Amino acid sequence: MTQHSRGQARGIERLYLDFDSFFASAEQHFNPDLRGLPVGVVPLDALHTGCIAVSRQAKARGVKSGATIRQAREIVPDMVFVVARHDVYVRLHKRILDVIETVVPVAHVRSIDEVVCNLLPSEGARAEDLARQLKTALSTAFSDVLTCSIGMAPTELLAKIAAELHKPDGFKLIKAEDLPQALSGIDLSDLPGISKGMRARLEAAQVRDFNDLWALAPKQARAIWGSVEGERFWNGLHGYHTERPATKKSMFGHSRILPRDWRNPEKVKICARLLTESAGRRVRRADVRATKLSLSFRGGGARNASGRRTDDKHWSWEGSFAPARDDHTFMTALGAGLAEAEHRLPFQPRSVSVMIHGLIGTTEIMGDLFAASPGVSGGASETADRAKWEKVSDLMDGLRAKLGPQALSMGPQTEVPGGYVGAKIAFGRIPDEEDFSGPPVADEDTHFVTF
Repeated sequence: MTQHSRGQARGIERLYLDFDSFFASAEQHFNPDLRGLPVGVVPLDALHTGCIAVSRQAKARGVKSGATIRQAREIVPDMVFVVARHDVYVRLHKRILDVIETVVPVAHVRSIDEVVCNLLPSEGARAEDLARQLKTALSTAFSDVLTCSIGMAPTELLAKIAAELHKPDGFKLIKAEDLPQALSGIDLSDLPGISKGMRARLEAAQVRDFNDLWALAPKQARAIWGSVEGERFWNGLHGYHTERPATKKSMFGHSRILPRDWRNPEKVKICARLLTESAGRRVRRADVRATKLSLSFRGGGARNASGRRTDDKHWSWEGSFAPARDDHTFMTALGAGLAEAEHRLPFQPRSVSVMIHGLIGTTEIMGDLFAASPGVSGGASETADRAKWEKVSDLMDGLRAKLGPQALSMGPQTEVPGGYVGAKIAFGRIPDEEDFSGPPVADEDTHFVTF
């Protein structure tokens, strides 16, 4: 870490490295036949699924992430589609971190394809040379298709803006003395953290361009954002470091878009069970207990001209229980939610989500653990019963770790099309190896879409 981790930056103190079209570039790296081609990475081998990533070549021809296979082929008839392999991407991510560490220490991993490095004054002084050194190290260790964009600046926010402004395979240095002129022409929507909703708030406050944003006072930014995040954004933009408080995990959950032939009650139950099993294992690995489970569905809604769904319907249910970490408790709660859905769900679900929340750390639990929740019957027999089911869950976790993730299941062994239930990569969360089910997928084992 640099000497000045708080307060105003005194030079080029942050480096932001952002890989270009990471999933698609990873597939091109592992399969040379895909290099130079327009490639889309999809979650499953189905015609109506959408791209979770597209290659640089596809983007250059007008295809955007989120486009369905049908929409992409209307734009690029020769588009090639491959099914995502999340465990392969996680293994590659770990190898990438090792290579970056040979050049400069990694301070923060922001996502599977974004990292932050804190720079020493000597490193900031040779910014362009350092960026070139990083790119060469990555190209040598992997291939020249696995490119990244690098931004360097006084703060992380400015470095991230610099990286995003010069994609793909770019480098941009922003110095404090270049501000605000260096960013005066940027569209507010291109700034990290400025969502569509935030853009509307800014416009309501008469902030219509970057110069207006720059002219805000810290307290004004806080008021517009409606939280301290506005002031943190102002600090990062104006060259002041701020340390975020350590985040405390509030839930463990997973969701899944259902293939069309899985949108029936029995298949929905199977998918919800698999999602619950995965979330439950994460609860135990975190050494916490939960007190609530939420089950929710989305469905209905037609696609507009841009391919986005409109008027999505949503239905949710929440159940509570005494602090627990065992699958029996979680599955009992899930069963109650599914029974409620069977009678009350007013539409055919297109996606299912399970969240286990209301987390309590072991040290936070006072007195009788299993009599802590209001409205829940307790007693020695229930405590003993809960302890028994905890031992069963721990035993199953241990056997899975020893014999493989598919060694045991709470129900019939079933795999949802597309796999990776509970182990998909989301922004800010990189799955652990224990999250993946089934044998590891070989790096070179690309699965091409057959449609």
